[in-house]
Amino acid sequence: MAESRAAVIATGRRLLRRRGRGLKPSPGWRRKLLTYLAILGPGMIAASAGNDAGGIATFAAVGAEQGYRLLWVLIPITISLGLVQEMCARMGAVTGKGLADLIRERFGVRWTAFVMLALLIANAGVTVSEFVGIAAATELFGIPRFLSVPLSAVGIWWLVVKGSYQRVERAFLLMSLVFLGYIVSAFLAKPDWGAVAVGLVKPSFSLEYAYLFTFIAVVGTTISPYMQVYVQSSVVEKGVTPEDYGRTKMDVWIGTVLAILVVFFIVVSTAATLHKHGLHIESAGDAARALEPFAGPYAEKLFAIGLFGASMLAAGVLPLATAYSISEALGFEKGVSRSFREAPIFLGVFTFLIAVGAAIAVIPGLPLIRVLLLTQVINGLLLPIILFSILKLVNDRDLMGAYVNGRIYNLGAWLTAVIVTLLSLLFIVVTLFPKLL
Repeated sequence: MAESRAAVIATGRRLLRRRGRGLKPSPGWRRKLLTYLAILGPGMIAASAGNDAGGIATFAAVGAEQGYRLLWVLIPITISLGLVQEMCARMGAVTGKGLADLIRERFGVRWTAFVMLALLIANAGVTVSEFVGIAAATELFGIPRFLSVPLSAVGIWWLVVKGSYQRVERAFLLMSLVFLGYIVSAFLAKPDWGAVAVGLVKPSFSLEYAYLFTFIAVVGTTISPYMQVYVQSSVVEKGVTPEDYGRTKMDVWIGTVLAILVVFFIVVSTAATLHKHGLHIESAGDAARALEPFAGPYAEKLFAIGLFGASMLAAGVLPLATAYSISEALGFEKGVSRSFREAPIFLGVFTFLIAVGAAIAVIPGLPLIRVLLLTQVINGLLLPIILFSILKLVNDRDLMGAYVNGRIYNLGAWLTAVIVTLLSLLFIVVTLFPKLL
């Protein structure tokens, strides 16, 4: 899961554009490959979308702070992520409409506004985390955040609004691939594989604030509210129908398994290099230490390059996609080619997210890694709102017909929603009343 959320979205868009141009017949294996690539995408992309700045910080903190203790969470999260992503993909194939459209049509304007507000808050937190990631990355090169963050914010706004952002997205995408080094580091660090196996199959739970904080952050960055909107919209844009949905369903589950597999290696590498020696992640430099078995003395700079590329790309695409979703759901004019007079809500939301993200990131003395984790916790706390909306829609027979959830499938989906909700409430209780439990 080494691409940023925005990077993988950009990759998916290129696949969609390729499909739109049409695929010329090719002989043999080439034709089969191109046919598969035309369908492959939404599930693989969305499931891999958690490794932006906040994702890296979260999973690195899991290994550094908890060791192998939380590895078991990856098994139920794999199932939950797959279930949620598949439901949204199926709704897109059956209805031909995005999640925001369906929420507006079935629940009315008030509930739509409430859900979009939750999405706005969640994505605002993610946008903040991207600018925090930019600050953390540039400080590793000795560039102060007071200079790098405002310049990056202005540059991103200008690139997106002027329509030239796609020209530089590939460079940022290549930078973010640096995080694949965690997989190599996981083996070179020579972890105790016996302890890894125990942590993977032996559940443990604690009511300690630090444990719950990390737990909720893992859920928030893995099953992010934004990902559900994206996967359904991309299925609709690709023109997937119930008849050819089988390959998309396979894509969703394969993407989920591969994405969590990479998370597994990030946790193992940081546990074997940082937790083993009692080191904590207080800065980006600390997170970079887990790459030392792979990159040696170049680990810090390599990490900084990857973090900068992933954060820059996400800081551009996420606010833009959020503005599109909210404008579409509430029926406002949208488009980067529009003026502020023509599309005030669309451009206002985009500019607001960029400005707020950059402003928070330059606050003096801001604990960057802590903020990255906190934004993922916010995602986790707001996730139930999106999940219950999805479950209400996917079980509507007037909407889905024969494609509603089956009993066993529904059991897993409702358990996911209920458990996430209970965890969120428990975290709030422990935060407000630390002595109660």
